[in-house]
Amino acid sequence: MRSRRRWVVLAVGVAAQTAASSLVYGVPFLVPTLRDERGLSLAAVGVVVAAPTLGLLVALIAWGAVVDRVGERVPMALGLGACGVVTGVLALLAPSSLVLAVALLVLAGIGAASVNAASGRLIMGWFDVEERGLAMGIRQTAQPLGVAAAGLVLPTLAAAEGSLTALAWPALACLVCAGLVLLAAADPPRAARDPDAAPPASPYRTTVLPRVHAASALLVLPQFAISAFSLEYLVREQGWSPGAAGAFVAVAQMAGAGGRIASGWWSDRVGSRLRPMRMLAFASAGVLLVFALGDLTTGIVAVAAIAAGSVITVADNGLAFTATAEMAGTAWSGRALGVQNTTQNIVATAAPPVLGVIIGVSSYAAGFALAALAPLAAVAVTPVRDEPVTERAAARAEKD
Repeated sequence: MRSRRRWVVLAVGVAAQTAASSLVYGVPFLVPTLRDERGLSLAAVGVVVAAPTLGLLVALIAWGAVVDRVGERVPMALGLGACGVVTGVLALLAPSSLVLAVALLVLAGIGAASVNAASGRLIMGWFDVEERGLAMGIRQTAQPLGVAAAGLVLPTLAAAEGSLTALAWPALACLVCAGLVLLAAADPPRAARDPDAAPPASPYRTTVLPRVHAASALLVLPQFAISAFSLEYLVREQGWSPGAAGAFVAVAQMAGAGGRIASGWWSDRVGSRLRPMRMLAFASAGVLLVFALGDLTTGIVAVAAIAAGSVITVADNGLAFTATAEMAGTAWSGRALGVQNTTQNIVATAAPPVLGVIIGVSSYAAGFALAALAPLAAVAVTPVRDEPVTERAAARAEKD
């Protein structure tokens, strides 16, 4: 029986990931004010939005290798603290140079990558197989919670204080949570490895795990189509105020957090991570096509699709993370989760500027209809038939 301390560790991990996500995925909430302040095109602000995820992209595998070697707690605290310091400097300077602002956001993303690489591995170490889907689903609520918090705070703060100055809020959150990690997020107990034993074999000897990474990366596109452009769409196309649009997006993101928990619980019950993930890929394609139809016909349909998409397009994320960690095993999970995050963030980095260009030269309907091709491809790529379910099936059978 696991110690009850695992729930404390889970809570701290969620708080740390929420703080990092409020920065990394909160930048889209600065877009209307940033465009008004600097007269930027949608493609240009897409580069700003992508900057923190670029930082994640270049650092995730390296952070994963560090936590595989030394544990999770210290690297996570150091990276989160560095993210808070760099973001605080950006907020205090509010540089007129967009290049400098983008560079500092990239550095902040590099620090935040430690949390992505370590917190998932931390939770996987503390929870047994029959609880992992639920636990990872709870951990994955951190991203929509971070986006929701950013949606409630950043648009109003940016309008009052300036777009970059508003980032002082996520900077402070990162610094506070770095302290919490040091105080309460103990590394999980693990059996010592026999020094004479052969090192664990690489999980990349077959194509199953790379296919999970690929499918998960494809499913990032609908997620970022919704999260990166929903506030801008509501303000520019539907005439909402930034505050009202931010509140709407925040509520939708909170619902998305519930969706992640539900999908994790679902995967524990059915003994599979990838079957639910494939079903959600179908649903993601559908919601993007509904949005495109609504943009062409009736605005309320597009708004409803944003609300539904904020739940559906994020619900698969915890399933892919859990599957990756289980397939990789303890010795490789840090690096495998780093690769998982990296493949996702390749798409996350490219999606805002690319979709921004497509939408700018055509329409939201065309951009979102094209984005629907990605989850349809994910349906074909997800290796459902090759998923190793023996461990979970045995755990469920023993429990029954």
